[in-house]
Amino acid sequence: MSWSNEADERMARMNRGPSPVFRVIDTGIRDGRRQIAFDQAMIDAHQAGSIGDTIRFLRFPPTALVGRHQSLEREVRVDHCRANGTGLARRITGGGAIYFDPGQLGWCLVFHRSTLGIASLEELARRICEAAAAGLRRLGVDARYRPRNDIEVDGRKLGGTGGFFDGDTLFYQGTVLVDLDPRAMLDALKVPEDKLARHGLDSAAGRVVTLKALLGSAPPMAAVQEALLAGFAEGLAIAPMGGTITAEEEALALRLHDEEIGTEAFVAGPADPAAVEGLGGASATTPGGTITVHIRLEGTPPSRIREALVTGDFFVTPPRTILDLESALRGAALEDAGDTVERFFARSGVSVLSAAPADFRRTVEAAIAAARG
Repeated sequence: MSWSNEADERMARMNRGPSPVFRVIDTGIRDGRRQIAFDQAMIDAHQAGSIGDTIRFLRFPPTALVGRHQSLEREVRVDHCRANGTGLARRITGGGAIYFDPGQLGWCLVFHRSTLGIASLEELARRICEAAAAGLRRLGVDARYRPRNDIEVDGRKLGGTGGFFDGDTLFYQGTVLVDLDPRAMLDALKVPEDKLARHGLDSAAGRVVTLKALLGSAPPMAAVQEALLAGFAEGLAIAPMGGTITAEEEALALRLHDEEIGTEAFVAGPADPAAVEGLGGASATTPGGTITVHIRLEGTPPSRIREALVTGDFFVTPPRTILDLESALRGAALEDAGDTVERFFARSGVSVLSAAPADFRRTVEAAIAAARG
């Protein structure tokens, strides 16, 4: 779907004045790993100055996607997916595991941190989600932003979002459940019972709702795209304009897919720490998501951290934060581990969406206690 000239003119009228122009592109339905590789290609191209601020739409064949910091085996029914042709992919953003198929619409924004004049990741998330929700209300549903990163109708999830800063480039993405086969979702994902309990639900299917269910029939994808663009234009004071995918983006996406994002090693990610002998673990549920830490000790008696593994569905900026935190904890004296976490966040200047350094500290200390037995 290309953003029509008529729609361009309508948006231009809505955005008189010095509104930042956002190129609009659509990569259609592609293999999940190739779509994620294109995400990173857009970030790299934007940082290099070869593309401007952009809004992109995308769709997937049946695919289970895990967040950047999650264990694939813990979140996804891998054997079922492989046996039934459901793709497996790992996002470059944080957050939880999701099931994607052609009945859902993905969207993402890539832009400079100065474009909207908002420096806080949390505030940007709120503004973008509120704009997306306002756009979806144009379709006749009462979509609302629910912190930290959901768009809901009457308490049921219509779409999730997430993003991060990479240098001065913000990457922020979301989904809209236009139509969905709940059975396929439940078969592909392992939804933790405690997550359902937090929402007072008996099943994952009860947590979500689709535009088809709300409206009686699924609206055309083009109509959903136009509604979102109108919401972004008004809510973010930007001017979406139809554009084209560049050859550089396609070439970068192909290289990133073949060298990293499309590889089995990248998708597999960290092993399920619960299955690794000798690790003590602890989890904490925070407003910013679940943080799980597993620790292996060394020394007789144990006095230092030999290895730390941090997983979960939280969002952090920049993407390397968790690898760097694990590295900082390696070799740390047990009595100093909590302070090591605090010093890491203080000197790194990282941003954690709705979670706090103290949440990571408490979870690390609890994991040490579990490892000590």
